[in-house]
Amino acid sequence: MSSVSIITLLIITLLLYICDASSSSPISVSAPFGIGSRSILRSIVDDKADKADYVVELNATNFDSVLKETTATYAIVEFFAHWCPACRNYKPHYEKVAKLFNGADAVHPGIILLTRVDCAVKINTKLCDKYSVGYFPMLLWGPPSKFVSSGWDSKQEQSEIRPIDDGRTADLLLNWINKQMNSSYHLDDEKYESNHPQSNASDPGQIARAIQDIEEATSVAFDIILDHKMIKSETQASLVKFFQLLVIHHPSRRCRKGTAEILVDFDGFLAYKTETASSGEEVAPRNYQICGEDVPRGHWMFCRGSKNETRGFSCGLWVLLHSLSVRVDDGESQMAFTAICDFIHSFFICEECRQHFYNMCSSVSNPFKKARDFVLWLWNAHNKVNDRLMKDEESLGTGDPKFPKIIWPSRQLCPSCYLNRSKKNGGKSHIDWDQDEVYKFLIGYYGKTHTPLYKDKELLVEERADGVQAEDLSAIAHAVVVPVGAALAIAVASCGFGALTCFWRQRQKSRKYKYQRHSLKKV
Repeated sequence: MSSVSIITLLIITLLLYICDASSSSPISVSAPFGIGSRSILRSIVDDKADKADYVVELNATNFDSVLKETTATYAIVEFFAHWCPACRNYKPHYEKVAKLFNGADAVHPGIILLTRVDCAVKINTKLCDKYSVGYFPMLLWGPPSKFVSSGWDSKQEQSEIRPIDDGRTADLLLNWINKQMNSSYHLDDEKYESNHPQSNASDPGQIARAIQDIEEATSVAFDIILDHKMIKSETQASLVKFFQLLVIHHPSRRCRKGTAEILVDFDGFLAYKTETASSGEEVAPRNYQICGEDVPRGHWMFCRGSKNETRGFSCGLWVLLHSLSVRVDDGESQMAFTAICDFIHSFFICEECRQHFYNMCSSVSNPFKKARDFVLWLWNAHNKVNDRLMKDEESLGTGDPKFPKIIWPSRQLCPSCYLNRSKKNGGKSHIDWDQDEVYKFLIGYYGKTHTPLYKDKELLVEERADGVQAEDLSAIAHAVVVPVGAALAIAVASCGFGALTCFWRQRQKSRKYKYQRHSLKKV
């Protein structure tokens, strides 16, 4: 062994002895990198591994692109300096909150993106000046899109970007967030647990964020239809009728817009898919996206299960159907019922579920004349499905342990919905519902709390604030057998597409009620 190697070994051994001098257990010097010894290298690696950063590091080169591409509703940007002692002390607090919202293991993903910019780095000097950074650490809050190619000044009176003045600890920061979002997040939240409808039954923020799940469920359903080549001559009319319902009553503006665009070019869409299927490859550059290109996938929020195979799409589809039901008017109720029943019967690929739902639809003998009756029918049908599945899942052990099927809504969620409980049929619990209260609850829960997770700059006109008239949907119902006619009518009927809407709606309102009834019968 050379003298250099001997000296190196002695130095390493001496350092190990010094590092472990305070330990009561003896150390081994015969094998400094063997099992039982503690090397300096291993100590450094372990320290770094235990302190993973959840905050997204931004700089002048990626600031706009990251904030533009995120699907989060809000963003927090921390402006700091790496040499600042207060910033170093604040980092673990900020990371603790970021762990809830950022990264693959986030408890509440897709809601808030927590980022940081080091103003001590020269490349970020202009960026920090742009946001009037006058102290460290400084936190700004706002929709991600408002940070893109923008700036901020404390003298601005009207700005969606706001400073967070009361966030110097993890608890204070999370309390500030909860106040802004009317939420109830906790630092000790565990993954999936916070989305349990029973544990968060009083949190309106849960169903409010279901708008993302509705968009994702709509897109997934559309993908299933295309992937399984389910659009045939006998199912085409059912799809058009359901699209008509979506284009007027879908709670998401970009889904209404995307569905209308497909209907406008429905003949071209059918031809495109036919050519694609026959050739086995894409034959046209057109890319049909029912809710646009930015709908996130795999980020179920309200509908996330504790296992990959539970909840998700099926939950999102139910939320979509309930959200549609509470938006129709009395004159549209039978048409909406028919559209939903035909859609499930034609395009839901779970055979047992499809047949069970179709049987419930077939048991309705009289047409719905009131929207209230349709809303309550769908709610009751959902509970019948839950009642059937909870027995199967309990006996087979296939349910989600954290989201067992329940008769809904729970007493905790809507105490006024319950009159009393009585024992019937051999001890089986029977619930007496106050259906007026149930209806009020459903309207509020599915109709008034959804909040968009994005700002669509192309849709400058607010769409369907107080409902499209029944004539709008019923007058175009006769066109389901002629896709081009349906497409043109839908394109005009959908709100937010310019001055043609008002003109077309006035024409429809002038038609007689007799024509409306005639159209409904033909559906």
